[in-house]
Amino acid sequence: MAAAQEVLLLVGRLNYVWTNTESLLIYIIAHLLKVDKESAIIVFLTLNTTRARIDLTERLAKLPATPPETRDQVLSITERLKQQSKMRNKYNHCIYSFDEQGEISSTQLMRLVEGEKEIRYGKVEQLDAREMARLENAIREITDISKALWSFIRSRPNFDERLI
Repeated sequence: MAAAQEVLLLVGRLNYVWTNTESLLIYIIAHLLKVDKESAIIVFLTLNTTRARIDLTERLAKLPATPPETRDQVLSITERLKQQSKMRNKYNHCIYSFDEQGEISSTQLMRLVEGEKEIRYGKVEQLDAREMARLENAIREITDISKALWSFIRSRPNFDERLI
């Protein structure tokens, strides 16, 4: 099973790269809405979930006025971000089970699954070496998404480095 300190370090890194990457949507929103950064920040912060921010970004990208190349790039990046949000959500909305040595042995999702005649909750997943590798891969992928966002942002004709 995984050492608690190692798991918490990875979850901390996951949150760090996620927050930094998600905040780059501010620049995408500014670009797609053709507004200044401050206006985009207000829009970004008004939407208080990741899902709402990604939905807005995708919807703006799908507008007829958005050039096809821009649309394709934005939608490709947001699709990758949505895939990684699953891992981020899992580790931010779970509880941990510990073994006799005090090491983390599994995660339990705090989500209801309602069937026709029953309610289940708390899907349990082992936190083994394979899962730790998945967590590390998610961190790498989110970092790569951040790089793709920066590349897109810097390639925009109206991008001004002083506004960062």
